Amino acid sequence: MSLLQGKTAIITGAGNGIGRATALLFAAEGARVVVNDLGGSRDGAGGANSAADAVVAEIRAKGGQAEPNYDSVATPAGAQKLVETAISKFGGLDVLINNAGILRDKTLLKMELAMWESVLAVHLTGSFLCTQAAALQMKERGGGAIVNTTSISGLLGNFGQANYSAAKAGIYGLTRTASIELQRYGIRVNAVAPIAKTRMTEDLPMMEKIEGTLSPEHVAPAHLFLASDLSRDVTGTVLSVAGARMSVYKVVESAGKYKESDGGVWTASEIAEHFDTIGKL
Repeated sequence: MSLLQGKTAIITGAGNGIGRATALLFAAEGARVVVNDLGGSRDGAGGANSAADAVVAEIRAKGGQAEPNYDSVATPAGAQKLVETAISKFGGLDVLINNAGILRDKTLLKMELAMWESVLAVHLTGSFLCTQAAALQMKERGGGAIVNTTSISGLLGNFGQANYSAAKAGIYGLTRTASIELQRYGIRVNAVAPIAKTRMTEDLPMMEKIEGTLSPEHVAPAHLFLASDLSRDVTGTVLSVAGARMSVYKVVESAGKYKESDGGVWTASEIAEHFDTIGKL
C-alpha cells in the first residue's frame, strides 16, 4: 500500500521547486493532489495559471489525480477557496503542505514597509489562514497532517532578510502553538526547514558557500514522512533538510543560575559578571 493511498493533499506554491517535487512524490504515493500556485514571479508580482497546470498535467500523465488552484494563500477568501477545491473535487482533506512563498530581500535600513508586509502576508499570514481553514475541515474528519515551512533564516537569522526571517520565525511559533491546540483533534502540525537550490534561492549569497547537491527532491521525502502515518506520533517538530543531511531543530534553554541573596533580584552589574555562567548549556 502506498503511503498516501486514498488521501487528499493540498500543496501550496506547488508550481515549481520544492512544492512541485512534493506534489509529484505525493501523487506517486497515491495521494489526490490540489496543486496551488499563483504563478507569480519570485517577488510575488504577476500571476499565471501555467505553473500549476503544468504540474497537474505531469501528475495526470503518470496516472495520478490532481486539480489546479490559482488562489492567493494570503487572503481569507483564497485560503477558503483552496480548501473548498479539495472538498469539491476529492471529497475531503487529509494533508496540507504550506510551502508558498516570495522573496523581497533588502537590508533592514533600506527595507520599505511594503516589502516587509508583502513577505509576511504570503509566508506567515498565508500559513495561518490555510492552517486554520484546513484544520476546521480536518477536525470534522477526525484528524490530519499539516506541514509548515520555516527556514534557518528564521531560526538563526540571515543578512538582508529581516522580513523573510521574521516570517519564518513566526511560522515556527505558529507550528508549535498549533501542534498543542490541534492535538486533541488528531491533527499533527510539524514544519520543515529546507535548504535547496530553487528559483527562489539559487542566486542568494548563502548558496555560494554550500557545497553538494541541494535539490528539491531531497526535501520532498521529509514532507512525505510528516504527511504519512509513519509520523503518527510526531507533532510540533522542525525537520531540517540540507541535501543528504537531516536534523531536528530545537529551542534550547541554558541551565541558568539562581541568585539566592537580596531576594533574588539581580543587578545589571551582577548579570554582566555572571553572564557566561547564566548562558552555559
